[in-house]
Parts: sequence; C-alpha cells; structure tokens
Amino acid sequence: MKFSNTLIYWQLQNNRELPWRKTKNPYFIWLSEIMLQQTRVAQGMSYYLKFTAQFPSVFDLAKADESTVLKMWQGLGYYSRARNLHFTAKQIANELNGEFPSTYKEIIKLKGIGDYTASAIASICFDEPTAVVDGNVYRVLSRYFGIKTAINSSAGIKEFKILAQTLLDESKPGTYNQALMDFGALHCKPQNPLCETCPFADSCVALERKLTKELPVKDKKVKVRNRYFNFLVIKTDDNKTILSERKGKGIWQGLYQFPLIESDTNIDKDEIVSSEKFINLFPDETTISLFNEKEIIHKLSHQHLHTQFWVVETASLSKAKTKWKDIKKYPVPVLIANFIEEFESKSN
Repeated sequence: MKFSNTLIYWQLQNNRELPWRKTKNPYFIWLSEIMLQQTRVAQGMSYYLKFTAQFPSVFDLAKADESTVLKMWQGLGYYSRARNLHFTAKQIANELNGEFPSTYKEIIKLKGIGDYTASAIASICFDEPTAVVDGNVYRVLSRYFGIKTAINSSAGIKEFKILAQTLLDESKPGTYNQALMDFGALHCKPQNPLCETCPFADSCVALERKLTKELPVKDKKVKVRNRYFNFLVIKTDDNKTILSERKGKGIWQGLYQFPLIESDTNIDKDEIVSSEKFINLFPDETTISLFNEKEIIHKLSHQHLHTQFWVVETASLSKAKTKWKDIKKYPVPVLIANFIEEFESKSN
C-alpha cells in the first residue's frame, strides 16, 4: 500500500495534461493507447488530435476506407496497428452497436488488443482492477525491486504481471496505472533517471546496488535481416507514374509503392536495366539515373532496408496510370514519402 500511496502522491504533483486524460470514453482511450504503442507522447499527440477530429466516434472510423486510415497514420509506423484499429472499429460499430466491451475478458478478444491495452481500457474506463505492464512499468518495477528476470522472456512477462497486480490500488486502478506509466516516462527514465529527487530513493534496490543502468534485463535481440530495395520511379512525358498497393502479410501491407526490384546485395544500373522485371516493364527506350548517390538505410525493428531510388524517364507507358500531381493522396511508407518530398523540391 505504501508503494501505491507514494506513487499517487507523486502523480498529483506531476500530472500530465493530456487530452485523453480528460475522458473515460473507451473509444478515445483505445485510440490513444494503440497510437502510443512504440510511439512517444510528443509524436503521438498530433495524430491523436487529427484522428479524433476526423473520426469523432467509432462509427466514423468504421465508415472510413482503409486507405484513408493508413494515409492518416502515415509516419507513425507499425501499420498493422492502423489496420487492426480499423477492423475492430467496424466490429464494434456493426456487431456491438457501437458499444465498447466493458470487461478485460471481453476487451482482450478484440483484434489488435493485447494484455496491456485491455488492462488500460478496463481500469481507466470501467474501474476494473487490472494492472498494466508496459515498458515504463517493467523499468520501474525491475529497478525498484532489483529483478533481473528478462522482461521479454515468458517467465519475466508472468512474474512482472503478478507483481504489478499485487501492487495495484484496487480502489482507483485507472489513476494508479496512469501514475505508474507516467512515473516511468518522466522520472524513472531509460537514460538518466532522476534518482536524486525520487520518492522511492530510500527503498530502491537498483539505486542502492548501483544497478540502474543494468535494469531492466532484456534477452538478446532478434537478428536483423538486411534487404536491398531498388525502387523504379517512373516519369512519363505526360507526368504519370506507377504506384501500386503492397499485398500480402509482409511490411507495409496496404501502403503504396513504386515498382520494386529486390536484390540480395546492392546492384548497379547495368544490373537493373538487364533484370527481367525492368525489361518486361519497359518495352520502349528509357533514361535511367540514380536519385540518391548514397544508399538510404531505413531501419525497421527487425529489418534494415538498403534503398536506392532509380528515376526512369520514358515517353509513355500504358501501365503508368497515376498522375504525379495526385501522388500525395496515397498512403505510402515514410521512406517513400521522404523521397517524394525531396524529389519534388529538386524538380521544381
């Protein structure tokens, strides 16, 4: 009880003014929680305000087409979050008459919602005593109690969930959960935690044993896969190009891209021009040049994309249906959005 009282007292003095804190509407809480996974509050805020203005209710989000949702999500990354958000909005609107489930057990059945998000919604909106465990919580608890179990191991996930649940203030679970997450984000930070002014300084194991930098423990990262992308940026005399939707379950599903030649290593102009895809795509004469002199390395969580943009100019091409002036209407990965910005600024 002392732990929760200290925490809530800290929260009263350090409360963050955030728009989703002013409501208990599960739709808004759900939106904010999904957006803030893998995303800092400072970055997520503008997206949250944009989404709630465009889609003020779950019915508005459900009615939107997926391409619009992905376009508005552009730049936040982890696009499966947006696809799941849209899928679940349709489910709530069409199958549940717009009524959000009110218990952890029912909320966690929704697509794209795991233990953390279900616990947050259930505790904040419906006062259900379910403890949240996110990166902030792992960090605070591992340091305070000196726990060295890896937070990304099945044993660690179980251990920290049980511990978090025993510490929970059941009389105000939503307030307590938000306080614990805020404390991790603002005070017990990953780098340079504010130990000198910490309300838990007299009883923190990590501080006493000088383990702050070592905790929390994480098992070795997944091996990063290197991929080599060559985008063919087509420009015809009548200012048209090819932009097509990525299908399948890989990265960027539902986003648009230029024709892509993926190779095992970096390849040069001669190898591009002699590739089967290039020959099939361009029956007529073309002019090809490399746009970026230095390869762009776009880093995703488990993949590094070594990227080259090849500008291919040709008089006409029947497959080129997208007008250049419309190109910014399509949802594209941030890698391609950045290229388009740079390309257009150099062309003008």
